[in-house]
Amino acid sequence: MKHEELSTLEVSFNQLIDTLLLKKAATEEFTVKLNSERSQFTRFNHAKVRQTGTVADGWIDLTLMQDQRSSFRQIPFTGNWEIDWQVTYNALQELREELPLLPLDPYLVLPLGTNTSREIHPGNLLVEEAVVSAVLESVAELDFTGFYAGGTVVHAYADSCGQKHWFATDSFTLDYSIFNCEGQAVKGIFAGSDWHQQAYIQKIQEAKKQLELLDRPIKQLPRGQYKTYFAPAAVADLLMMLSWGGTSEADLQQGNSALAALSLGEKQLSSKFNLKENFQRGTVPRFNEWGEMAALELPIITQGILVNTLINSRTAKEYQKTANGANSYESLRAPEINPGSLEFDRILPSLDTGLYVSNLHYLNWSDRPTGRITGMTRYACFWVENSEIIAPIDNLRFDDSLYRFWGENLLDFTNFQEFIPEVGTYEGRQLGGSMVPGMLVKDFTYTL
Repeated sequence: MKHEELSTLEVSFNQLIDTLLLKKAATEEFTVKLNSERSQFTRFNHAKVRQTGTVADGWIDLTLMQDQRSSFRQIPFTGNWEIDWQVTYNALQELREELPLLPLDPYLVLPLGTNTSREIHPGNLLVEEAVVSAVLESVAELDFTGFYAGGTVVHAYADSCGQKHWFATDSFTLDYSIFNCEGQAVKGIFAGSDWHQQAYIQKIQEAKKQLELLDRPIKQLPRGQYKTYFAPAAVADLLMMLSWGGTSEADLQQGNSALAALSLGEKQLSSKFNLKENFQRGTVPRFNEWGEMAALELPIITQGILVNTLINSRTAKEYQKTANGANSYESLRAPEINPGSLEFDRILPSLDTGLYVSNLHYLNWSDRPTGRITGMTRYACFWVENSEIIAPIDNLRFDDSLYRFWGENLLDFTNFQEFIPEVGTYEGRQLGGSMVPGMLVKDFTYTL
């Protein structure tokens, strides 16, 4: 998105808020959340372009509150004042008619405070006409499949109390797989705010080396417990399970959290395990759906002990807790696991004999109260003997408890981290991701 377009969008948003402030009744409160983007999406298949195009999209969520009741409308936002105000005014009238018919909400969170923020993170993205050549130049001879999404994403918030936030960032993600003749694949993600061609070429060269290893005969493994190295992408998949019945205070209060035993002090994780929310990278807004600002850093698990949960204002009101800027889902938005001491060139020697797991999929809780997670290995995963990769493996199902693989069985984290971005595009491009190291675990349980 060009600077002029971004500026026009911000002016139009501010004008909309100013007009709503003039039109609202004395007993009414409102919040407005904006999501907007201008993105290029290009799909690749067999190292050729399958589909490409540019999307310019925007919508706002208008929530009206009065007499302990609330309701909302999601409406388009174009940046054209005349169009946007007419649609917004019609939605406002509909909400006014609807509110008296709704039940009271005892935990309704009203706008409060005067928080304001304005963050703009410009990047150095590929121009639209350069994407295809930049991506395909290094993979022309390969069975390369991928999805590139890049451009400007805007999130904004304003309310009747005077809070106002504006967040805009340039970013891209390239989520790709490279297949061999047997249908096996190496998966990779290249992402950031600045496209570096040499760094991308290096990622592809690493993928080619793994692809050669996949040509070896597959080793069949019986179910059992194996020493395992998890690459950062696999660690990120395990970590994000904590956003679903893990670090949420509401889940803890309602008996739905896998960290209940940790919270009660009945169990403890390894002292090597340290988890925090870290917004200092600027990849995702700090403000939530109520305009509240999270701290730049919030420790969650420190040396294996749960020190904080994620608490939003609604949960705080219901359970008499102190809110800490969590979103409505109380999910992790900018999680980071601290690195350990395992050096890159010591990964295979430290593993010695066991599994090298690059990716996971189909994760789910198999027994949430005990922290048991099940899922499958995926893509380039290998059997290692005497510190040397011997053969690829068939996909294996695992079932193990986080109290084991982040507890007594955790041997070490790598001394480097990787940023694993969110690549979802449902309703719009997702922001943020996880900053995680790789990890080495003993006796990880594979069931099929």
